[in-house]
Amino acid sequence: MKRCEWSEVSGQDIYLDYHDNEWSVPSRDDRYLFEMFVLESFHCGLSWLIVLKKRKSFIESFDNFDIEKVANYGEQKISELLANKDIIRHKGKILAAINNANRFKEVQEEFGSFSDYIWSFTDNKVIYKSNDDKITKNTLSDEVSKDLKKRGFKFMGSVTTYSYLEAIGVMNNHNTYCYKYEGDKC
Repeated sequence: MKRCEWSEVSGQDIYLDYHDNEWSVPSRDDRYLFEMFVLESFHCGLSWLIVLKKRKSFIESFDNFDIEKVANYGEQKISELLANKDIIRHKGKILAAINNANRFKEVQEEFGSFSDYIWSFTDNKVIYKSNDDKITKNTLSDEVSKDLKKRGFKFMGSVTTYSYLEAIGVMNNHNTYCYKYEGDKC
């Protein structure tokens, strides 16, 4: 079975499982959308494989990505996270996760859910396009990133936002040779 090139590069089962069962699968679950938002912001400047390998620890350390809990993290919790060798210990990204939880809640209040907000950029439709050209941002990710920044979100530039939109299934960018490619929808 042929898969997107990025998923086979490392020969890691964790990559293959993520590609086959999660990547580009449309999600409208706010808890999951928040989890991926935090993970993608920690991914910024790093390998996605590093994040995936630490994902279980992130889930435990960030209280299963409970938005209310993360939004209320104080100095003690920040210190615990900074001391936790099982996650990515970057103070700016930890503080961004807390900030982003609060911004996430604001979006939920305004739109009813974060899902309604993020999917509004595509009129609730999945954007199908192969990523054979290996692009890392586009006009959609530029637009979403700009709006996220305007709302006070951190660590969500256009490249990270592009990756996030792929991860949560707003964009389905499997390569044309990948068994998950849906060419008839492109």
